[in-house]
Amino acid sequence: MPTSSRANFMTPPPARQRRRLVVDALARYTVGLGGVFVIAAVALIFFYLLYIVIPLFLPADARPVASYPLPGGKEARTAHLVMDELREVGIRYTRDGRVFFFDPADGNPRGEGRTLLPPETRATAFSAGDSATGIVAYGLDDGRARVLQTTFKVTHPNDVRLVTPHLSFPLGEEAIVVDDQGRPLTRLAVQQGEESASLVATTDDGRLILTHITQEVSFLDDEVTLEVAHTELPAPDQAVDFLLLDKEQRTLYAASRDGWMSVFDITDPQAPALIQRLRVVGDGLQVSALTFLTGDISLLIADSTGAINQWFPVRDETNTMRLTRIRTFDTGQGTVRSVGVEPRRKGFMAADDQGRVGIYHTTAHRLLEISSVSTAPIRLVSVAPRADAFLAEDDSGHLHYWTVHNEHPEVSWSALWGKVWYESYAEPEYVWQSSSASNDFEPKFSLTPLAFGTLKAAFYAMLFAIPLAIMGAIYTAYFMAPRMRRLVKPGIEIMEALPTVILGFLAGLWLAPVVEKNMPGVFALLLFVPLGTLLFAYLWRLLPSHLTQRVPEGWDAALLIPAILLSSALALWLGPHMEHAWFGGNMPEWLSHTAGIDFDQRNALIVGIAMGFAVIPTIFSMTEDAIFNVPKHLRNGSLALGATQWQTLTRVIILTASPGIFAAVMIGLGRAVGETMIVLMATGNTPVLDFSLFQGMRTLSANIAVEMPESEVGSTHYRVLFLAALVLFAFTFIVNTAGELVRQRLRSKYSNL
Repeated sequence: MPTSSRANFMTPPPARQRRRLVVDALARYTVGLGGVFVIAAVALIFFYLLYIVIPLFLPADARPVASYPLPGGKEARTAHLVMDELREVGIRYTRDGRVFFFDPADGNPRGEGRTLLPPETRATAFSAGDSATGIVAYGLDDGRARVLQTTFKVTHPNDVRLVTPHLSFPLGEEAIVVDDQGRPLTRLAVQQGEESASLVATTDDGRLILTHITQEVSFLDDEVTLEVAHTELPAPDQAVDFLLLDKEQRTLYAASRDGWMSVFDITDPQAPALIQRLRVVGDGLQVSALTFLTGDISLLIADSTGAINQWFPVRDETNTMRLTRIRTFDTGQGTVRSVGVEPRRKGFMAADDQGRVGIYHTTAHRLLEISSVSTAPIRLVSVAPRADAFLAEDDSGHLHYWTVHNEHPEVSWSALWGKVWYESYAEPEYVWQSSSASNDFEPKFSLTPLAFGTLKAAFYAMLFAIPLAIMGAIYTAYFMAPRMRRLVKPGIEIMEALPTVILGFLAGLWLAPVVEKNMPGVFALLLFVPLGTLLFAYLWRLLPSHLTQRVPEGWDAALLIPAILLSSALALWLGPHMEHAWFGGNMPEWLSHTAGIDFDQRNALIVGIAMGFAVIPTIFSMTEDAIFNVPKHLRNGSLALGATQWQTLTRVIILTASPGIFAAVMIGLGRAVGETMIVLMATGNTPVLDFSLFQGMRTLSANIAVEMPESEVGSTHYRVLFLAALVLFAFTFIVNTAGELVRQRLRSKYSNL
């Protein structure tokens, strides 16, 4: 009877048991469903980032729209083709001095053609200036040149948008005298700035003449006065087949078809100088096309093999600018006959004698698309202002109009992760510089310095945090008295509630100046505090046992606080004396000028300290829990077998807790990698590749926080920032996955202890 009563007492009623099973099942499925939702959310984040990033690596898409006979007829060769911003009006300049306006989409004329030359003259040369100004010039057979400017006026009659091309004469309707001897001009280059213009021409007798025109505006009646000065330049040894003048009117390039080029400095128009003479194609090859890349810094030189070389000036060992070949595009096309440059990007289109047009980008060193446009050789190609279309004229007298979808040509794997030789740089470098005030700017989207900065910040933070957090957790869990542990652990854990923006603010505005002012003392702390601790321990052992035994077991650490404070005070007090004795009274200046180490006030040391304090609570709490929760029988069994406390700790406790310790380090590393505000406020936020402790950095997360609000949605900059987020996501995913695998192996290895 008692047995039956006991059984009834231990077995719950059927209703309660069913309720308990239902609750257990509900909890199990709820937790499982929650896990599935978490995984789904992470997967959705990944696929959304991928969705934004993928368009960066898609090729260009060029499609034909129309093909029609040349507006104005094919009797005269085309000298220049241009379109307005929205591709509503096209302009064709001919070699015989006429201009025709037409609709690019179908070739229909927009009014009658016009003759642009003065009476009784003949055009012998033509030049187009910078596309942003719309300047063109005709060289005449009497030694003069006529300069014109094309603009597009937009009106809205009856609320209908109307684009009207307008021709003007910015230097006056009278042709400008270039050659006083009146010889025909055979080659011509023209550029106009706000206050001056320049014309460079060759004559049929082999002379090279620079004409500099200064515009002066009267304050009384706004009348414009032109001052014209002529200077004869040293004629190149070879015939001049190409003349290029940069838009700043500083450098002149004169090249022959057989590949010899002379470079002139015309910054002072009265005293031009030949600064370099070189061969720009291989022996036996010829130059088939030569033009400026947007910005007029780089030259694109096509040779008879179909290769296109990019050249730009680079400073040599003597600090002299020398034209240098930077990269080569092996087009795989036939002989390139025309190169059309994108007006606002570092891209270009190359047309060859096989009727094909290729689309390229210089910074990305990338072929984006190559299309067969005509069965006849292409004579001339012109790119629309937004690079969303092009006009190609073939030898049969037809004009082909194609649209282009090419949103992100400046991105390639080499441009993102490799060294790139940017314009005006002395050598290839890793550079992040996403914006500039000039349209000629070459975007620099290297993620390498950002990824490096992320790892650098995390490394120094973990270097500071891991020893303090893990050693502190070991002592707290294993040696500290329970009462003291109940005070210490919550105190450290509550540090995690401190906002990182506060830590970053304090690090940038308070800690950085203090460390800079007391740098020798800060580094002395690394020596004085351990030595002070060891000295205190040695002196403690010398004290009589009846004194040391008065301190309760586990409270010993409290006695170290005065020793650490005294050691720190001594190090900081001796810091200025060491600085005067060894570093000339200013250690940061000594590092910069004597040791050759660049010093920034907000550097990796500051980030390591500030971010370390942010990471310590996480690593400490998880490590302390892992050690404290090691079963007591393992410790007691080890001590019973004769092992010391230290042997038990190192060979039993830490090994058993190693999965938890490793997980704590991995989570702390993930926190350090993803930290934003501390890095943003405690560093110079400069994307430099320098592992120095005294240099700052820019991390992936900080870069996203700084630049995302100002990036245009859908732009290359915008998508590259999402790519940075994807890289950060992938990095943390890989680290956490690897950490979990290692943790599981450690757990299985030491679970049998």
